[in-house]
Amino acid sequence: MTVRIAILGGGIGGLATAAFLRRAGLPCTVYEQAAALTQVGAGLLVTPNAARLLRRLGVFDRMEGHVLRLEVGWEFRRWQDGTVLSSEDLSTACAELYGEHTWTIHRADLLRALVSQVDDVRLGHRCVAVEDGRLRFADGHTVEADVVIGADGIHSIVRAALFGATPATYSGLCAFRALVPSRLAPDFARRPAQTLWIGPGRHLVHYPVAAGGLVNLVAVAPAGDHTAESWTATATVGELRAEFTGWDPRLTGLIESAATPGRWALLDRPPLPRWSQGATTLLGDAAHPMFPFYAQGAAQAIEDAAVLARCLAGHHDPQAALREYEALRIPRTTRLQQVSHARSETNHLPDGPAQHARDETFAQRDPLVANGWIYGYDAEAARPHLTGR
Repeated sequence: MTVRIAILGGGIGGLATAAFLRRAGLPCTVYEQAAALTQVGAGLLVTPNAARLLRRLGVFDRMEGHVLRLEVGWEFRRWQDGTVLSSEDLSTACAELYGEHTWTIHRADLLRALVSQVDDVRLGHRCVAVEDGRLRFADGHTVEADVVIGADGIHSIVRAALFGATPATYSGLCAFRALVPSRLAPDFARRPAQTLWIGPGRHLVHYPVAAGGLVNLVAVAPAGDHTAESWTATATVGELRAEFTGWDPRLTGLIESAATPGRWALLDRPPLPRWSQGATTLLGDAAHPMFPFYAQGAAQAIEDAAVLARCLAGHHDPQAALREYEALRIPRTTRLQQVSHARSETNHLPDGPAQHARDETFAQRDPLVANGWIYGYDAEAARPHLTGR
């Protein structure tokens, strides 16, 4: 008997799940509320734990010409004068330690690569209710499924159906994202490097994307009255620039070359003790939204996808598969939610004794090695005996 699998959400997590299920020989359908898969978002890091999975999936071939391999990572700079507090040589160390490099890519390019590995995506399908495997859409039609996977983001309707419609917590922080054409960017920003400028109350990360054609900026700052959480909300360059008044003029000059920034509030949800009920489960931000301080949001959704596909392929009982999936994933994603949350304080310390102590720790600590539990993890090795149904 063919198991009917429905995935709600056509973002990175939903499309990656469909691609891994296809590789395992399990047909599925992705339902996405948008009328088209547009170029929302900006850049992202593809760290070794995600890159190895995408490579096995065959997606890396589709990303050729769009990715850029980083040579420098975790380059922390002081806000006032750009002093380098610590820096990691990624040119060979990543591959030596973890068998894979760290890459950058525009989110739209990754989505295009993933959708090329998916057979059935239904656009313009906004789900309004989920109950016992029945999906009801805004136009009134319904779909029955044997397995329902909620990859529908922090405001997940599937999560609400399973565990109640509780609002996410307002964090008091907001994030800006923007792109700068490389021809307008200074030399220091065009390098194949991930650079983090950290200072009182805020920080800014930049790295090249689109094979070096653009520089991606992501900044986190106090939100003030801004509470909107949306991929389409925008700010002005002046608003972003004002957040970094008094910072190194090289950084503010980079900001002034940016296109219209996106802006969204960082919302928070505590870790869940379980993700599934019956044959319905959660994945990605619907299950474990996390602050962007470890650049692991997309990577963890890809890991979820790989593990979920292997669990479903290895069980004839979908409910047993989902129990195993959440048992394998919850401890890891909970830890990442917690450390990402803590980093929001560490990165934003005001100048003073605590900041000096942090900077000394940066100088002594090797984040590439210290974060080996993140980058060295192979999600598919969690069930090495399973190769398919």
